[in-house]
Amino acid sequence: MSYPGSQDTIAAIATPPGRGGVGIVRIAGPRVRDIARALLSSIPPPRYAKYGQFLGENAQILDEGLALFFPAPHSFTGDDILELQGHGGPVVMHLILQRACALGARLAKPGEFSQRAFFNGKLDLAQAEAVADLINSTTDAAARSALRSLQGEFSKRVRGLVDAAVALRMYVEAAIDFPEEEIDFLADAQVQIRVSLLQQNIENIVREAQQGVVLNDGMQVVILGQPNAGKSSLLNCLAGRDSAIVTDIPGTTRDVLREQIQIDGMPLHIIDTAGVREGADIIEQEGIRRAWAEVARADRVLLLVDDVSGISAAERAMLRDVPADVAASIVFNKIDKSGRAPGIGVWEGYASVAIAAKTGLGIEALREHLKNAMGYQGEGEFLARRRHLDALQRARAALMRGVDALRSARAGDLLAEELRIMQAALNEITGEFDNEALLDKIFSSFCIGK
Repeated sequence: MSYPGSQDTIAAIATPPGRGGVGIVRIAGPRVRDIARALLSSIPPPRYAKYGQFLGENAQILDEGLALFFPAPHSFTGDDILELQGHGGPVVMHLILQRACALGARLAKPGEFSQRAFFNGKLDLAQAEAVADLINSTTDAAARSALRSLQGEFSKRVRGLVDAAVALRMYVEAAIDFPEEEIDFLADAQVQIRVSLLQQNIENIVREAQQGVVLNDGMQVVILGQPNAGKSSLLNCLAGRDSAIVTDIPGTTRDVLREQIQIDGMPLHIIDTAGVREGADIIEQEGIRRAWAEVARADRVLLLVDDVSGISAAERAMLRDVPADVAASIVFNKIDKSGRAPGIGVWEGYASVAIAAKTGLGIEALREHLKNAMGYQGEGEFLARRRHLDALQRARAALMRGVDALRSARAGDLLAEELRIMQAALNEITGEFDNEALLDKIFSSFCIGK
């Protein structure tokens, strides 16, 4: 496989923008050796760090530092790669990058190094995505799971499913092609055993992928309520710092405030919103509009209620306005004043939690509720993305359709066709398919130097 520009030599700054002690320029492609001779006067020995000067057009010194050369195919991308480790100032890095481009390289697109690794067979698609996920990890658990995905744990599990589906499909199709054998699919122990194992294995991996998605994406929680219900106090309590201004004046919060924390390794994106009320001024009205926009994108809404006053008609109206596909919980706040016991309960069919945000009473129960709401069971064997879970669920649905056809109509040909559909869905995860648009979309989300 290849893509337009795959034979170009590409270059990029591989360290984050800004100033630092060390900055890295990465160059990959067929012109790397010529660029090394011009920039360094010689090609460094493979896989050894060589100290030297980085030279400009008329042999003027641009910088000095370490150069590492990784000859093809034994490199991250499978191409010749040169890495120049110089001083990490933006001007210095730009001069080195500019010199590499003058010598025949072009600027790399976002994710193009990982894209080359995929097309050159150094990584499958799930592993390539794990590179970006490892870089973007926001918790220790997510980083460990992403590393296991990068090392091939997820891909190995998926390929195991593919191999089992292919083996069963071959067995079924062979029986269809040789009807003189008179195999009764329902009575055939081999078919029953293989189907049962395949169903069990895909259920297991779907369950683990769901954990991986939660670990990767986290949970987006919007705190909704009337002014002075204690929304900002709850945000500060969960975040463990004074992120939001807390006063007794209604309407203090007029914009959306965000905090990111973790609960036992699960990333939690908390969003505090403007208090929803009638008669708000024009600035508050914009804050309320933004609040409802965040609600529409949330995984869960926490409707915060002042437990001293009880749930009002306006708060009941807010609950009705929460979109049907967004889960909601009632959080009774200020129980230090109302006397309600802390903990998890149910209110008119909604999950509820009783807390005191200012004192922290009941906050552990709220944390536990949020974990349970996402089905989070702790660190998984691998990290997954929503597209992986979607592919797995389509594969599971295809298998179930095939099994139903076999049991209801003894239709081995339909089982074989659904196994083919299942295999195609699973291959989307590792990239063993040809969909250039999808690949471009995936790799374009990576950072420039990867």
